[in-house]
Amino acid sequence: MSVSISRSFASRRYGAEAILREAGKRAMESFRTQQFSVEKKGMQDFVSEVDRQTENFIRDSLLDLFPDDGFLGEESGGEIASTTWIVDPIDGTTNFVRGIPVWCLSAGFVVDGKPVVGVVYDPCRDEMFSAHRGGGAWLNGTKITVSTTDDPKESILSVGFNFKAPVGRHQSIMDGLFTAGAMHRMHGSGALGLAYVAAGRVDGFWEAYIHSWDVAAGLVLVHEAGGYISDFLADGDLRNGKEILASAPGMKAFFGALTGDI
Repeated sequence: MSVSISRSFASRRYGAEAILREAGKRAMESFRTQQFSVEKKGMQDFVSEVDRQTENFIRDSLLDLFPDDGFLGEESGGEIASTTWIVDPIDGTTNFVRGIPVWCLSAGFVVDGKPVVGVVYDPCRDEMFSAHRGGGAWLNGTKITVSTTDDPKESILSVGFNFKAPVGRHQSIMDGLFTAGAMHRMHGSGALGLAYVAAGRVDGFWEAYIHSWDVAAGLVLVHEAGGYISDFLADGDLRNGKEILASAPGMKAFFGALTGDI
């Protein structure tokens, strides 16, 4: 990697950190009051006016700072270019609209289909997870790495779920975890699940159907923290959902065999 390219990734990371911090501050004001409108998009799938307002702010701010980049957001869509920001303004909207403090803002930067910058900000805990390719993964300025767990009976898998995937697929994975003596957590936010893998808080993250705006940032975080990630963007499709697995190296074989993702 050339020095100029590395600096470009770093500048985007730091720019996105500042933008997501400000956007998170604004979203927190609405979260505290719970005064906003909510619409239903599908089965257990919601969008609030805060999602849209937050995405508009992030999009305008990123493109003002980096005008040559493309932008793809969960709520407004957008144009995919050779360099594109992929943004989920509030990942964990169901938690957000119910007053549960488990949600975040996520921005990933992709170059020619390869995720190279990832920023996930949790305003409720003021935790800024960020990484750029070749620069390591960081939490509030402290370097983070994935866990060293290698025993399923000591492991925790963060599990995502939505009704866009067959319920039976989810049930079979849960059965496998219970049989092996492994634990699980359902955070309701794929971006936070991946950030927690990068920070070593959980040993893996799996979901049968998830979109690029939920994981684009987390892919970089896990990679830079030394973890394994399935090749989510292998087909270059940024708009349609698919399955994902991320894990600490010591749990790759177990989680991979359980989910069939290796």
